[in-house]
Amino acid sequence: MTTTYTWSVLSMSTLPLVDGETDVVVNAQWLLTGVDGETAANIGGNSQFVLEQGGSFTPYADLTEAEVIGWIQSGLGESGVYSMEMCVQGQINSILNPPVSPEAQPLPW
Repeated sequence: MTTTYTWSVLSMSTLPLVDGETDVVVNAQWLLTGVDGETAANIGGNSQFVLEQGGSFTPYADLTEAEVIGWIQSGLGESGVYSMEMCVQGQINSILNPPVSPEAQPLPW
């Protein structure tokens, strides 16, 4: 099967005032969940943000989860997003095909 990945924002922290803007998001805790059939795994993380001077600003009340996920993924970069997804995929693979661990055996003599 194919794994479907879903990013979600669990919480955000704000500063009351930054460069004249109020309730500026400076931190987001997130969760990446992968589902393959009935098997699921996840990994969480924490991303920090800095308000860019002269950049666009969305008021806190107008933010969407998709916008914040975009910030998170942009901060991680393409390789970081891929790495997180492959970490979740590795967990799923281990659930579906558990690794075999060597067992100690009594000596034959």
